[in-house]
Amino acid sequence: MEQFKITKVNKIYDSIVTIADSFVIKSNKIGGGNGEAKLYIASKNKMYDFFGTQGFELNCFMLKEDLIKYLLNLKKEYYNPSQSYYNINDAIWNERYNKINNLPNVIWFKVEDQNAGGVRGYVNSPDEGYNIIREIALPLVSYLSIMEVNTTQGNAYYWKLFADFDAIADKTQAFVYIYGKKNTNINDNLTEETDNKSDDVITKLRRGQAKFRKQLLEECQFCPFSLITEDRLLIASHIKPYAVCNDEEKYDSKNGFIFSPLYDKLFDQGFITFSNDKRVFLSKWLSQYNWEKIGLKNDDYIQRLPLDEYRIQYLEYHRQFVFKD
Repeated sequence: MEQFKITKVNKIYDSIVTIADSFVIKSNKIGGGNGEAKLYIASKNKMYDFFGTQGFELNCFMLKEDLIKYLLNLKKEYYNPSQSYYNINDAIWNERYNKINNLPNVIWFKVEDQNAGGVRGYVNSPDEGYNIIREIALPLVSYLSIMEVNTTQGNAYYWKLFADFDAIADKTQAFVYIYGKKNTNINDNLTEETDNKSDDVITKLRRGQAKFRKQLLEECQFCPFSLITEDRLLIASHIKPYAVCNDEEKYDSKNGFIFSPLYDKLFDQGFITFSNDKRVFLSKWLSQYNWEKIGLKNDDYIQRLPLDEYRIQYLEYHRQFVFKD
């Protein structure tokens, strides 16, 4: 059999599909209930524009290497949850990792139009490949991107599961800002002791973030793309995401670049990354139309990108786990 290969990208779904709490299996849930198999995509008009007319049935696939990367990205979240999941822990992560590792390299499944009433568009499937998403995805900190492609086995829809590092960081810090500690029920009354602890941790966080930005601005005084120097228009962007950093990495100025907002968002969301010789790589998960509007080309040389041996080490993580290749 010919080795599986994607030969052409036809079109990219121009929105992400957020993994909602209602979709995942019970152990992954934050709220009540057992979850439901139908997945909300978008309004029916938008869904049909991408997937086809009412009543569609699609050939879809995921790649084992993508699922392994996703689980590695969320390992810290499994081991030290930022949300009150029903039953998520290190043993569950290891069990799921081993299961995914034993799957074939290409996981095929079909999805069909749920054709529910109203204007909301849903898909559903009884296939095991589809149900893997429900089993390993954690709600609110995960999302799907989808593209239609040609492959050596015919036309199909490529589904890829991503960790939302910003969402994880926001939720981790929300616990600190509200409680000063994890796993406190949101309806509990705060004690004076908790309030004091919260104040201490907030102060530490703010000081750490301010120090990170200050040191980074001293080393990188402008955006290497736009050359903007006004610090009110510049963002201190982590190379290895804050959500998966240890305490030292969170505030290490070598774990950062200074970017103006557009390029910060592209880098933060994994739509661009860099080679060790300052070449920019562009993700295929953003349409060519948008790349043309942004004005970047693959392999452009970013002369003023402040790379050194320390940032290169952090970039290895970004290329492997953050970049949407």
